[in-house]
Amino acid sequence: MRANAEAFHASLRTRHTVRDFDSRPVPRDIIETCLRTAGTAPNGANHQPWHFCVIGDAVKKQQIRAAAEEEERAFYAGKAGEEWLAALRPLGTDAEKPFLEEAPWLICIFGERKSVSADGVLRKNYYVPESVSIATGFLIAALHQAGLATLTHTPNPMGFLNEICERPAHDKAYILLVVGYPKAGATIPRHAIEKRPLDEIATFY
Repeated sequence: MRANAEAFHASLRTRHTVRDFDSRPVPRDIIETCLRTAGTAPNGANHQPWHFCVIGDAVKKQQIRAAAEEEERAFYAGKAGEEWLAALRPLGTDAEKPFLEEAPWLICIFGERKSVSADGVLRKNYYVPESVSIATGFLIAALHQAGLATLTHTPNPMGFLNEICERPAHDKAYILLVVGYPKAGATIPRHAIEKRPLDEIATFY
């Protein structure tokens, strides 16, 4: 048990968010396997209130980038507020998001506030944000284990993804996950590798 726990920790310690992606293709079956892993996550009433729209089409990626950058320009122009923008400065981010077209895959992660049951009834789902968040964690870990890099992108608002991905209004986009290989020479901001120690993130009683 200790060996397994240490090995998993050692693996995930090497996971880093990147913003420079190589356009090299990633086989679809690898993405499918990682999504099946995400689908095993615990969730409210076992309704599995998530849907993953996987975008590899260049035209759709272009549409997503255009819509996302429109929201990001407003965000960085002051919509976010000075405190939030100050927190982002050490990461060096801005309104330009070329990775949305460069990466081979974008995974639009939706929470289904309602979904159709096995008997065809449209039902309410429970603990949707919590369930989707856990599934996303599983997915990121699975993609890392497969040797892929990811970026969690969250332009605000993300309603444009419902239209582009043809999802119903009762679905809510939570995260746009960028997936692929890091571009040669991609770097990680020093600020991003500073992790709080165990005694700051956990209390034992």
